[in-house]
Amino acid sequence: MTRILVTGGAGYVGSVSVEAFVAAGHDVLVLDDLSTGHRAAVTEGAHLAVGTYVDQPATTRLLREYGIEVIVHCAARSLVGESLREPSRYFMENVSGGIALLEAARDADVDRFVLSSTAAVYGVPAMTPIPEDAETKPINPYGETKRAFEGALSWYGRAYGMRSVSLRYFNVAGATDALGEDHDPETHLIPAILDAAQAGRPLTLFGDDYPTPDGTCIRDYIHVSDLADAHLRAIETTASTHPSMAVDGALVCNLGNGGGFSNLEVIRAAERVIGRSIPFEVGPRRVGDPPVLVASAARAAQRLGWHPQRPSLEEMVGSAWAWRQAHPGGYAD
Repeated sequence: MTRILVTGGAGYVGSVSVEAFVAAGHDVLVLDDLSTGHRAAVTEGAHLAVGTYVDQPATTRLLREYGIEVIVHCAARSLVGESLREPSRYFMENVSGGIALLEAARDADVDRFVLSSTAAVYGVPAMTPIPEDAETKPINPYGETKRAFEGALSWYGRAYGMRSVSLRYFNVAGATDALGEDHDPETHLIPAILDAAQAGRPLTLFGDDYPTPDGTCIRDYIHVSDLADAHLRAIETTASTHPSMAVDGALVCNLGNGGGFSNLEVIRAAERVIGRSIPFEVGPRRVGDPPVLVASAARAAQRLGWHPQRPSLEEMVGSAWAWRQAHPGGYAD
């Protein structure tokens, strides 16, 4: 049993990871300010502390009180558009706040860290699938802040012995029986498609003239339960005896399905799941949208032993739709 602190553990990705950690027999403390997360999403058996990782003294006290051994950092500002409008907020919370969390970890002698990062650090890649050693050139403040914090983790490893794993991924989808995606506003494609299907209104696709087989953008997707499994494997990897940590004090791994799916393929998969057509209209391209974004997950397979177990669109969309049908109002709180 490992004592784990999960920041943002009441959010979509964090809550599903907490569910997996508890099921694996670990003792889990969730730290979440509930600004975007849901109290009802915290799995029974996990402890909830309402607060923010930005508060270094309070976080240090929590780490010491619960005897935390490893931190899984799922909390951060993560909306690209918002980051362009309010870069100060992103640098304050994602970078300055992240450093406060690392300093709390140092104060409490916690030397293991897992970062739920993003493939947005690559910006517009020069090649695809994207390897981890590709140049990182973020095109928005969100990606820039994640890159900066990954850099801090690397230097904390060299100077202070912090052992970390950063997981970079693009799009997460799907649900478990108990936990699903409930955001306001919703900016992700699959829930936007399901919203449109439920409301009976057309969806807007941004561009259909890209150099791809059907003209729409191709993106990588992983099931949220597969991401939780990657987090669990990353926790195990930060153990001092793990061979990966003997090579890298700060290990970076991409997560992905390997091939990606076009926006039109996602719509067609949703139609098969729901059993009816989903109307859509084509709008202009969004500035900065590359035609294809697909990550190479070869390193995750080699170093973490991670392979996606739920790679089909139908399983991702189907589980998300089933959760919506069972929770028509989202979370009760």
